[in-house]
Amino acid sequence: MRNRTRVGWRRWVNGVNLASLVLVIFVMAPIYWLVATSFKQPAQIGAYPPTPIPLHPTVHNYRDAFFKYHFGVYLMNSVIVAVSATVVVLVLGTLAGYALGRLPMRGKVPILMTLLMISVFPAIAIISPLYLLLKSVHWLNSYQALVLPYSAFNLPFAIWILRNYFLGIPKEMEEVGRLDGASPLRTLWSIVLPQARPGLFTAAVFTFSACWTEFLMALTFNSVDAYRTIPVGIALFGSAFVVPYGTIFAASVVAVLPIAILALVFRRSVVSGLTAGAVKG
Repeated sequence: MRNRTRVGWRRWVNGVNLASLVLVIFVMAPIYWLVATSFKQPAQIGAYPPTPIPLHPTVHNYRDAFFKYHFGVYLMNSVIVAVSATVVVLVLGTLAGYALGRLPMRGKVPILMTLLMISVFPAIAIISPLYLLLKSVHWLNSYQALVLPYSAFNLPFAIWILRNYFLGIPKEMEEVGRLDGASPLRTLWSIVLPQARPGLFTAAVFTFSACWTEFLMALTFNSVDAYRTIPVGIALFGSAFVVPYGTIFAASVVAVLPIAILALVFRRSVVSGLTAGAVKG
């Protein structure tokens, strides 16, 4: 009986391992194809049957992306917008999350429900009013035209994550700071924030990723090349008669790299922050 149980258990484990391997291949195949195609010659990209490995690798597509289509400008714009919006969200989200999680306050539940509704509100529903508002204050074709909306749309989610993580920090640590005469802000800065690093990293990674990949607002509010971001810039590569697939793939590889690096470097902190928010919220 025990031998049958062991055999059944091993088969189940082998089945799970095989399914995991298939899933990994299914997920990684498009990424590999993206990278491989970015190094192919133009004639190889549309060849049939397709070649999974570049026969004569070239960096011509990357050179065209940066020097012919000004991808460096789009890259710098995305960095400025995404980093600025992430900083704003972290500062405001930390203060709001700490207040909602730790300080006595009336109407916490309605505030949290409002934040939850805002976080799932479709951006396309308010694109027109936002456009008219930004036009009235002469903010179209500028960095703030994206930084402020991005901050507003990502702030509710960050508040939820940080508030739930603050709830998991022992209150005794804050009480020690209050006994020493520290103000709430001093307690937050010196005692709470060092313990809340996983939550901060989680909010930062999700906010940066959302701002880095956003397309609709960037397309609508900034129509000048000097302020376009990566998603819009890549979408406008080429012309009505020529689509530079190799250059698009090369630019996409560069665009994916920051997100991939963030996910790899802060993967443990992100998982810890999400787990703490789900369990202790």
